[in-house]
Amino acid sequence: MFHTEGALLKSTSVFPYFFLVAFEAGGVLRAFILFLLYPIIVLVSKEWGMKIMVFVSFVGLKAESFRIGRTVLPKFFLEDIGDEGFDMVMKFGARKIGVTDMPRVMVECFLKDYLKVETVIGRELKVFCGHFVGLMEETKPSKPSFQKLDSPVIGISSFSNSLNQQLFSCCEVLYMVNEADKKNWKVLPREKYPRPLIFHDGRLAFKPTPIATVFMFMWIPFGIFLFIFRAIVGFLLPYKFSTPILYFTGLRGTLIPSSPDRVGNETKHGGVLYVCNHRTLLDPIYLSMGLQKPLTAVTYSLSPVTELFAPIKTVRLTRNREKDSEMIEKQLKQGDLVICPEGTTCREPYLLRFSPLFAEITDEIVPVAIDFQVSMFYGTTASGFKFLDPVFLLMNPTTHCSAIILEKLPKSWTCQGGGKSKIEVANYVQTQIAKALNFECTSLTRRDKYMILAGNEGVV
Repeated sequence: MFHTEGALLKSTSVFPYFFLVAFEAGGVLRAFILFLLYPIIVLVSKEWGMKIMVFVSFVGLKAESFRIGRTVLPKFFLEDIGDEGFDMVMKFGARKIGVTDMPRVMVECFLKDYLKVETVIGRELKVFCGHFVGLMEETKPSKPSFQKLDSPVIGISSFSNSLNQQLFSCCEVLYMVNEADKKNWKVLPREKYPRPLIFHDGRLAFKPTPIATVFMFMWIPFGIFLFIFRAIVGFLLPYKFSTPILYFTGLRGTLIPSSPDRVGNETKHGGVLYVCNHRTLLDPIYLSMGLQKPLTAVTYSLSPVTELFAPIKTVRLTRNREKDSEMIEKQLKQGDLVICPEGTTCREPYLLRFSPLFAEITDEIVPVAIDFQVSMFYGTTASGFKFLDPVFLLMNPTTHCSAIILEKLPKSWTCQGGGKSKIEVANYVQTQIAKALNFECTSLTRRDKYMILAGNEGVV
């Protein structure tokens, strides 16, 4: 049995996790109110501070649709795990019980899904008419609940004043972690995650500590102005003028061609099909700006508002294979196309399964490996408002897009010239892009992502 905050996580404050709940589930105003109350939270007792954060973060939220504990918080919990604390927790027995001072709904999915914890003990939230009322149940877990265990209970806790400290009196052996040791802990490396973090949701790309939150709220007014300015420049000006201006405002990009003398001149017969992995909705636009030529983006699913204001031409797939093939062939005769066969974005260093539709249409295929880094906000969401994706993305202080144009597929690895199946070609392109980025290939699909993050199949 271990105390999550005291024995596993490096940080001593749980404020960032409640801020994430307030911001992602309740909105900017609720998060701002919680931020204003932070001085009071620090001054009052730990119990009262917890009650204030719970009330502001949860009151009025619909209990049935609360998914932040599964879709947003695990990423930040994983990034806050101490390597030494993790090793200590993992080496004692196969059956593990996680204890937390936070509401159970915030921590349970993280501990069970990513750390394989059998039982999670935490405070329950009161619900009325399907909504959280912002209060915790007063009933706490009792000691007799541990009598079911048929082996000695080993406890790992800390010297901090845990609200559930009495539970550890049942342990036959108790290890205590002091705050001085935790300050020297290293962050758990990604390769040691018991389960890889592939999908996560939410808008905030940084851990909202109190200081970081101050900077965010100071930045938002200027960020809105910057979004408007960047959008106007990108939409109205030609690439030779807009590219340096946008670079100056913080939208950085790097284009790495496989052969500099061939960029923009891959073929003289029809159009080229650029096949990219998908990181943000700006991937095709960055590629078009980097190549300094217009491209047509083939989209699987794009919000109508984003599609309307896109600075490049977009065509939407119908999910009918025959119609889509005809449409892509027609567009290729008119010029170059860019397609993201994953069908959705992935924030982490993984590639989703590539749809093989593109493989049988043409042999003029050029893979493009794209990586995209943001500094404050994610410009993608599975459960939020899609039309806000470009707003949040262009509000970032800085972004960096790296596009590596790989060698055109050899004839031996095409359907028409090499006799390969469309699935073989799609898998080959996925593998080449993964090697260029040092990413890992998966067989996960768009449907898998949306079922995990939003509970639907992702149809926009």
